[in-house]
Amino acid sequence: MDAKFRSEVRFLDSWSRALRLHQWAKNFLVFVPLIAAHKVQHTELLMPAMLAFLCFGLAASSAYVLNDFLDLDADRKHPYKRDRPFAAGELSLAHGGVVAFVLSLTAMVIAAMSLPPAFVAVLAAYLALTTLYSAYLKRFALLDVLTLAGLYTLRIIGGGAAVDVPVSFWLLAFSIFLFLSLAVVKRVTELLAVRNAGDHSPAGRGYTVDDLPVMRSLGIASGYISVLVLALYINSPASQVLYRRPEVIWLLCPLLLYWISRVWLLASRDAMHDDPIVFAAFDRVSWIVLALGAAVAWTAS
Repeated sequence: MDAKFRSEVRFLDSWSRALRLHQWAKNFLVFVPLIAAHKVQHTELLMPAMLAFLCFGLAASSAYVLNDFLDLDADRKHPYKRDRPFAAGELSLAHGGVVAFVLSLTAMVIAAMSLPPAFVAVLAAYLALTTLYSAYLKRFALLDVLTLAGLYTLRIIGGGAAVDVPVSFWLLAFSIFLFLSLAVVKRVTELLAVRNAGDHSPAGRGYTVDDLPVMRSLGIASGYISVLVLALYINSPASQVLYRRPEVIWLLCPLLLYWISRVWLLASRDAMHDDPIVFAAFDRVSWIVLALGAAVAWTAS
């Protein structure tokens, strides 16, 4: 009985890792439009936002399984990814294919039955883009990180569509530059792992370890541009509408500069072994920065 219980626990753990349930933290981005528009107190909007969170979670888990299928050979040669459930042979590929199809179909059905058509279109675009990324785009340098930044931003656009809150161009510009920076963090981390393993290029990617200096510069610059977008927004007429004391929001700039710089410092030290968004969800310092940022926004509003 004890052996059977341990076997079932290992089986569930394998599926949890295959579906990347910890990566669902990224889907909290669907709540950003509600927060940015100061409509969190509108309780009738919370249910569609939570359904959007669920739909993106199911769609993302489906995409991760598909990505693992397509990356199977490369993952088996990777120092970390070879422990993924499908690469390690812990789970059946046939079962994975069925689960991926069911998850994506369930996400689309829930969206079609419960959320506006605009959200359904965004979710369909997300599924199409993530499939294209897994099958093709991830092989091309720079195009891959731009796609990842777009996938992050689609979550924000989808969140706005789910609750019928327009997403401003300020928010879109900010998110594209910030998420491009975080996407580059992922690539830099992978390249450092490849270099440490004595290799020259990760399998199935368009980079070599010689690209590390350029990628670091690109990622840091993109992150700092997102802070510049925030600074320009503070001086725009749009901020005057939502905030009584928009000048207080200037305090967000040093907070964001600190957080981005810290993420890049950790990445350069090879201490960032997870997706930066997931890292932030479980990082104490990131939560302190978030709490301070929330206090600044509350004081300004």
